[in-house]
Amino acid sequence: MAKGYWIARVDVTNPDGYQGYVKANAAAFSKFGAKFLVRGGQFEAPEGSPRARNVVLEFADYATALACYRSPEYQAAKAHRDGAGVADVIVIEGYDGPQP
Repeated sequence: MAKGYWIARVDVTNPDGYQGYVKANAAAFSKFGAKFLVRGGQFEAPEGSPRARNVVLEFADYATALACYRSPEYQAAKAHRDGAGVADVIVIEGYDGPQP
């Protein structure tokens, strides 16, 4: 079964306020077994319009990734991000088919 992922691109506009979001999202991420694969870090954007921060979270499967995003725990955490950052978030199913 393919894993599920969140891919988020974020511009933090209020670093102090954003810390409230970071602290609050831990409850949802823990409950749904999220694993950070990317959490900030150095990057280059050879195409497109980047945001300042990139995050990739891995979940057991797509349904779990969606359930985490839609959960009351995450929605409460997300409210802390209002006024502290602008994000693009996608929830996507991984690929576990043949590789080159």
